[in-house]
Amino acid sequence: GQTYNFKLAHIAPPDHIWNETAQKFAEELEERSDGRMKMELYPGGQLGGEPDMVQQLETGSLDFGFITTAFLTSRSDAFSGWFAPYLFDSYEAAYEAKDSDIAKKILATLDDQGLRAKDYFFSGNRTMMFREKVETPADIKGLTLRVTPSPALQDWYRLLDANPESISLPDVYQAAQTGVIDGMEMDLDAAVTSNFNEVTGFGALTNHMVWPSVMIASGKVFDAMPEEDQKIIEEAMAAASEFGTMKRSSLEEEYMNTLKDRGMELYEMDESLFDPFKEEYDEQYKAKDPLIKEFIETFRK
Repeated sequence: GQTYNFKLAHIAPPDHIWNETAQKFAEELEERSDGRMKMELYPGGQLGGEPDMVQQLETGSLDFGFITTAFLTSRSDAFSGWFAPYLFDSYEAAYEAKDSDIAKKILATLDDQGLRAKDYFFSGNRTMMFREKVETPADIKGLTLRVTPSPALQDWYRLLDANPESISLPDVYQAAQTGVIDGMEMDLDAAVTSNFNEVTGFGALTNHMVWPSVMIASGKVFDAMPEEDQKIIEEAMAAASEFGTMKRSSLEEEYMNTLKDRGMELYEMDESLFDPFKEEYDEQYKAKDPLIKEFIETFRK
């Protein structure tokens, strides 16, 4: 059979669960292809940011990319369905949802862009971290918060009457330290690795949104391969997705304990207080795209 030397890129640092997931994908490819498929990894944005990587996937100069769903909302509105607040009761429920028909339909919206979005994987849930303790949605009103620059995420905080700011991750620590922001939307692993506990002493474990990313193959590369080799790639991705998602889930308690040990106060907020805002988000986003409507109505209990 044909031999391949693939390249895979992503924005996460080499010690992040994303890179472990990429390494697992590479190992699965090599094993399942009897050594015909090898892959070089380019973590940490070595090949550019996500817009650059997606462009390289389109042209075929990059074979695979792990791309955040947050970025992909700028390519296809349908991915915003994943950010409907409090849509899933558990991390495991979100993982099961990735194999649903509607989740696959959303992946297929990238087909006409020369991208073959083949699978999802997950790296934690979103939480809220503040300089001063916030216990209700009313307390969020007027706060300036660092929020990932995705329309869906920023719209959620606008519904809460907060002021979302798009600040690059390396600048978030100083922004909180100097009071430019009152807090941030963040996952626990980033809080640990970036020491955000030092500048935001209070962490609300809202787990209000899942954080899926997408495993994408270049259409030019993937479509030119024999069907049996395409199947090897899809099966290797599925194995890597399960590995990365479940390992990240197992680390949640460890991250919480680390932040507590460092002096951060972690607490929960009453989800029912967010019900009016959830309903408003659902109505706003279901009107944007029929796939978003189908996704929300499939999983909203």
